[in-house]
Amino acid sequence: MSWQAYVDSSMVGSGHVNKGAIYSIAGDSKWAGSAGFELSPAEIQEVITGLSGKPEKLFADGLHVAGERYVLTKAEDRSLYARKGREGVVIVKTKMAILIAHYKDGMIAGNTATTVEQLADYLIKTGY
Repeated sequence: MSWQAYVDSSMVGSGHVNKGAIYSIAGDSKWAGSAGFELSPAEIQEVITGLSGKPEKLFADGLHVAGERYVLTKAEDRSLYARKGREGVVIVKTKMAILIAHYKDGMIAGNTATTVEQLADYLIKTGY
């Protein structure tokens, strides 16, 4: 399956994600993504810092994704969860990739999290 197919089918196609992207673990390249869903180099660096066990600044200043500021609500070893009003993002890292999923008003954050975490588990199991 291509990286774009993971975004289109496994993420957006689930009905629990309305926009998604996959970046390299180093953040230096975007492997796939929804049209118009782009992170700036500074934004991807924030994500990498948060996923590296240093989320303190993100809790204080917010997490920026695709030009929007989100309030970081949860940071775990491999995951970041943030929201802005009734929408939000779920970010999960694997061995080689960073999965970024956006959910909109009307979608359930927990379903988005489950969808992205399960995709991450699958990719890790297959070596990515």
